[in-house]
Order: sequence, then structure tokens, then C-alpha cells
Amino acid sequence: MDNRKNNFDTRPRFGGDIDPTQRAWIEVSGKAIEENVRKLRSKLKNNCQFMAVVKADGYGHDAKVVSENAIKGGASQLGVATLKEGIKLRSYGISVPILILGNLYTKKDLSTCFRNDLMPTISTFRECLICNNIGKSNNLKFSLHLKVDTGMSRLGFEYYEFVKQFNKIECLENIAVKGIYSHLACADENNALQPNSSTQLQREKFQELLKLINIDEKQNIKIHLANSAGMILGKDFHFDMVRVGLSMYGYDPLKKIKKNLFLKPALFLKAKVTFVRTIEKGIGVSYGNKFISDRKTKLAVLGIGYADGIIRNLSGKISLIHNEKLYPQVGSITMDQMMVDITDSDDITVGSTMLLLGSQGGQIISPVDWAYKCNSIPWEILCSFKNRLPRVQVD
Repeated sequence: MDNRKNNFDTRPRFGGDIDPTQRAWIEVSGKAIEENVRKLRSKLKNNCQFMAVVKADGYGHDAKVVSENAIKGGASQLGVATLKEGIKLRSYGISVPILILGNLYTKKDLSTCFRNDLMPTISTFRECLICNNIGKSNNLKFSLHLKVDTGMSRLGFEYYEFVKQFNKIECLENIAVKGIYSHLACADENNALQPNSSTQLQREKFQELLKLINIDEKQNIKIHLANSAGMILGKDFHFDMVRVGLSMYGYDPLKKIKKNLFLKPALFLKAKVTFVRTIEKGIGVSYGNKFISDRKTKLAVLGIGYADGIIRNLSGKISLIHNEKLYPQVGSITMDQMMVDITDSDDITVGSTMLLLGSQGGQIISPVDWAYKCNSIPWEILCSFKNRLPRVQVD
């Protein structure tokens, strides 16, 4: 029985009779997300909460599916990048606390944030004043998180000004500081656990600031520092909450520090063969004829390309899976199509489904593999997939 269910809640649908798997699509396992969250939570120190980071449409998996299943697995809060992402999750009826990790700085945006029961990340006292005025005009307190820069040099209060600014913020009557956090810049590097690494120095700076503001006396403020890599590094980084993205989707962000977390990839990228042809030896394939056949070659044309988010620099560097066998992609990946050498296959025909990312039997292709081949990172690979690839929930 085919237990896939179409998930088009967040995407325009043109023509109700179009099969979402007629060309190329992404299958998402909500159960894998749920199980990964449970496994990761089991590694946390006691009473540490789990924030599921679902920005960029749940790292390309579909934010609604990811959020609902992460919450089933025990996530108590969600993190998004933009105001629009947070509002969309609220429209699905998701009621857990949602933190906007990007910077909101106008009264209009902060007012919209307040009306949708979202928490902004605040990096300046000016924004605190705006939030306080919004709360006062509604006779309520505006919940927010304060961010401090300890070494990322992106968002956050200046490290050396934070204590002074925090003392002023505490005097504002219509805001509720629900969290204080910082962000690790190099937690996925090989030396992250070394005593004088930038990761350890960031943690120490953060802890010093917390002591200076007497954080132990402020029980209602959640302290968080760790991303996926920081969470895996150990309990010294856990504090009151961790913000987990990549690991929740089934991938280990640490390159050399081996800790088998038994995570399950939640994403399977598939495409159908739309055409099969045979070429003679010495024939060029695709734009620029970067590939020249060295034998009589049978080619499968698949309806997926860089307009779907397959990075063109992967041309000629990846393989696809069919019936647990690997077949090399050849020639330049084009906007909407790619070619695969299926000479050694006797069972691939027009309409056959091939797997680009995911596992089948003993064969596994990961976005980590793709990232290595094109000098990128797995985050970019996952976030590159476009909305014209339907997301289909498989469980």
C-alpha cells in the first residue's frame, strides 16, 4: 500500500490532478524527525529544553511537518529566521513558544511579532524600548530573548556593554526577558574541544557575563548557547536549552569527533527517468560536452536540475541509486534535467524512479557527501531545494 500523503499546505497547487511524483520530489519522514529529537534529547543534561530550528522551511523538509513531529519528539520551542516563517507556523495552529532568530528593528514588525505571540531576538536597547512601548500600549508584557555577541560578530549586544544594558532593561516594566543567548561560530571545527579553542573561549565569556548579571537569581530566563554541534560537544554547552537544526534532520555536523548518535536522515530526494537513449563511443553529453562517452553508452534523462536546487558544480561528481546499485551522473547538470549513465542496468526504463539523496538497502547518499564534492556545507545543500519540488510525507 502506498502510504505517502501529499503535503501542499504551504505551496500553491496548480491543477488538482497533477501527481506530485510525476517528475521529481522530496519525501520527508516525520517519524525520523520525531525519533531523532527523542535520541538527541536523551543526550541532554537534566531539565535542558530542546528548541527545534525549523527556519528555511524546515531546512527544505517542510516546516509544518518538521515542527509537528519535532514537538511529538519532545521539542518545547521552535526557532525560525523570519517574521513570516513564525506567522505561518502560527497559522497551522502550532502554539509552542517560537523565537525569531533574525533581527526585527521596526515598530511595525515588532508589533506584528507581538500580535502573533512570537518572541523576537533583541540586540539593542533601542529595540527593547520599542517592545516595552508595545507592551505598555496593550497593557501586557512583550516576551523576548536577548542576544549577546561572544565571537560570531553578527547579531547581539556588544559583549563589553551587555551588563550595563541588561541593568537598564530590567527596569522596563512591560517586557519579559524569556531568554538570553549567544551563538557559537566554530563549534563544528576539529579543535572545538581544545582548552583554548574559540568555541571554549566563547563559552567562558558567556558564562562570565551570566555571573555578572546574577543569572542564578533569575529563574524564568532560559539560557542557551549550543547549536547542533555545540549540543553534541557535551553538557558544558547545554545550559537551560539547546537550539538544534542539522542533527534533528539526521546529520552529524562534527567532521572528526566521532559520536554515533544513530540518527536517521529524514529526507529522500527522488526523480523519474523521462527518457532513455543510447549513444556511440566518442559522443559528447550536455552543455559544453564536458563528458565524452568512452564506450557505447545508455543514458537516462531525469527531470531534475539546478532550477530545483541541484548545485551545478556537482556535475559529473555524484551518483544515483536504483535497486541498491549506483549509477554515475554524467555531463553538465542543466536547468531542468540531468543525464545518468545506466549502461550497466537492465531494469531502468522510462518511468523508473532513481534516488539522489537518502538510503536504499546498503547504499547511502548524504548531503554531507554532496557538500564535500562541491566545496559547500550540508546546510546549503538542504536549503537549496526549491518549492517546485513537491514535499511528500511518507508516514
